[in-house]
Amino acid sequence: MKRRRLLLTAILAYLCMAEVAVAQTAESRQSAEGPAEVITEVTQRVMEVVAEANTYFDQDPDRYFDAIDQALAQLVDWRGFATAVMGEFYSRGRSLDAEGQAVLKAQRDRFAGTLREGLIRSYAKGLLAFGGASMEVKGVEASPQSARIASVTQLVYGEADRVYTIRYQMGQYKDGKWRLRNLIIETINLGEIYRNQFSALARASDDDLDQVINGWNAAIVEQYEEIERD
Repeated sequence: MKRRRLLLTAILAYLCMAEVAVAQTAESRQSAEGPAEVITEVTQRVMEVVAEANTYFDQDPDRYFDAIDQALAQLVDWRGFATAVMGEFYSRGRSLDAEGQAVLKAQRDRFAGTLREGLIRSYAKGLLAFGGASMEVKGVEASPQSARIASVTQLVYGEADRVYTIRYQMGQYKDGKWRLRNLIIETINLGEIYRNQFSALARASDDDLDQVINGWNAAIVEQYEEIERD
């Protein structure tokens, strides 16, 4: 149960990041904000979004999912996320001919859509469950490698006086916007979990990436059910 709560909190934090696009009234405003300011503003906005969703979700859940989808569309590079999760199975494309690379890119794009759908449909409900949580940004750690990479630490105060530590690994893109690159909640690295899961499924299917993509969301649901039983 403890691990399940940590994972749900991780998803909450991930989707909180998605709401940054809703909170911004102008793209230039976001460009001028640092990663800590982005997180702080997102936290305030997402609580308002969740509170409003509680009044209509049962009657119109698609309205809520669409709002999350729109926010994610403006913040997350889904193709980049899919590429990172595919890991070595995508990087192998450098050795393929033009036709093979085209097939692999099409698989990556389809996987990006699968990830997008799964995250929104499976985890947006977790936001409602954590609607009463409070959050506090504690600091920003700049990367020694680049001024465009930073880690933001946030504390999430949950039930029974539990406090979770979240680390947002963020990058500033060429358009000046800060976007989420990875998320670590306590010791759970969300990007690593997904990458390992993709690798395991690919090897189990003899590198049949279409089979992995087709069964991805069902496999993730099964994985979290196993964690919940632990």
